[in-house]
Amino acid sequence: MSENDTMRAVTQDTFGGPEVLRLTEGPRPTPATSEIVVRVHAAGVNPTDWKHRAGGLPWLDAPVPVLGWDVSGVVAQVGRGVTLFRPGDEVFGMLPYPSAAGAYAEYAKAPARSFAHRPANLDHVQAAALPLASLTAYQALVETADLKPGQRVLIHAAAGGVGHLAVQIAKALGAYVIGTASAESMSCCAGSAPTR
Repeated sequence: MSENDTMRAVTQDTFGGPEVLRLTEGPRPTPATSEIVVRVHAAGVNPTDWKHRAGGLPWLDAPVPVLGWDVSGVVAQVGRGVTLFRPGDEVFGMLPYPSAAGAYAEYAKAPARSFAHRPANLDHVQAAALPLASLTAYQALVETADLKPGQRVLIHAAAGGVGHLAVQIAKALGAYVIGTASAESMSCCAGSAPTR
C-alpha cells in the first residue's frame, strides 16, 4: 500500500472514555457510484459521538471503528455519476447517521447528497459544527412543526447547541420566538438586548 492509499484516523476497538481512542493508519476510502471522498479539515463533536464511544446507546453491540458524523473539508475524489461537486470544492455535511461515521480521519466518504458547498463566510471549524445540530433544529421546526411566519414558538434550552440554531431558523422563518435558558447559559449574553 502506497502513501497515497493510506490515511490516519482516530479509532477505537473497545468502549470507554477518551483513553480508548487511538491514532492509527489504514486504507484511504475510495468513492463508489454517487459518493465523494472529502479531505477532512474539521470534524464536529456531538453528544452522540461520546455516547457511541462510551457504549451508552442500547443498539450498540460493538464500537464504531471511526467516529464522527459532522465534517468540513475539500473534495478529493468523486465517484461515477456525481455532478454536484468536483475535486477541490470546499464542502461540509453530515455522514449518514448512524451507519456511516468516519469524520475522525484524514479522509471521509459519503453520498454526494450528504454535502453542501461550504459558505465563504464560514471557516471549516464553524462549518463542521453545524450539520447535526442544525438539521435537528430544522427538522423539528419545519418538517415536524410546520412553523409558519407570525406563529409563536417556545424553544427550551435556547442557548444550547440545537436551541441557538432553532432560534435563528425560527426567526428566519418569521416566527415570534420565546426562548428559555439557564442563568449560567445566559451569562454569555449579558448586556445583549432581547430580540423579537
